[in-house]
Amino acid sequence: MTSNAPLILSTACEPGSVLQARFQEYGYLHFKGYIPKARCENLLQQIVAQCEPHITADPESGLPMLVDEPFFETDAVWDLVYPKIQSLESFHRFFHEPDIIRLMESVCGKPVFVYPMKMARISTPKKLGYETPPHQDAHSHQAGDTMAGIWVALQDIDEAMGRLKLLPGSHKSGVRPVHQAEGVGGVQCEIFPHETTWHVSDVEQGDVIIFHSCCVHKAEPNIAEKASRFSVDTRFCDYGAPMFITNIEPHHGWRIPALNWESIFCDWQHDELKYYWKDYPAITDKLLAER
Repeated sequence: MTSNAPLILSTACEPGSVLQARFQEYGYLHFKGYIPKARCENLLQQIVAQCEPHITADPESGLPMLVDEPFFETDAVWDLVYPKIQSLESFHRFFHEPDIIRLMESVCGKPVFVYPMKMARISTPKKLGYETPPHQDAHSHQAGDTMAGIWVALQDIDEAMGRLKLLPGSHKSGVRPVHQAEGVGGVQCEIFPHETTWHVSDVEQGDVIIFHSCCVHKAEPNIAEKASRFSVDTRFCDYGAPMFITNIEPHHGWRIPALNWESIFCDWQHDELKYYWKDYPAITDKLLAER
């Protein structure tokens, strides 16, 4: 029998040493409203526009609403809209804003490197059984010890829409065995018998969750009537820490034809983030998660 407990809150004004100790204890940190709502709303509107006519903003509530058949990551509709989302310069720039870098560095206690691979998450209703199963990013990203994920809610997300759930303290057991599973990513990691309490809360637009590479996390199903759920995330590490080579590819670039950096960059207005990782000193093809 599993149970839920609310996410433990942190604030960016707390000393770095306090944040780092809490991060090591629970494997995650939750910051309420850290990103300005206007910035999140602007990106949300841009992403939803790329999803039309399958998803569109409701004229009354402003929420993204499913108006076509439901889809999930790797479906034909996903493969159609995702390259357009990946091509948004604002989407990639989002995680390089100074306030986000400052937050990452408060958690790490040192300079950080933001992974090139940026991810947009879309969860439509009526696609039960395809939500992301429990997993560790250390496995999926072949990550070293210093990598962490940073997840941002682009809208208010309640239980019906499906929330991000984390297993507190799970990072302390290292990288776990996995088996095949339905849903995004296609694998599920082992859950130990004593791990029965998940941390989860409704979140608001602009909330940030940072989680350890070995912190087990999963998504709840979207059981709303029409509302679709949008969030964005990426990974970061201590600057100079090893980064597995596949993380310099666009998300899903390995399986969607013509989704590559050349196509993504073709309409960008600025150059400073194009191939910003080319001089990173620690790109490796060694499987870090096996260490």
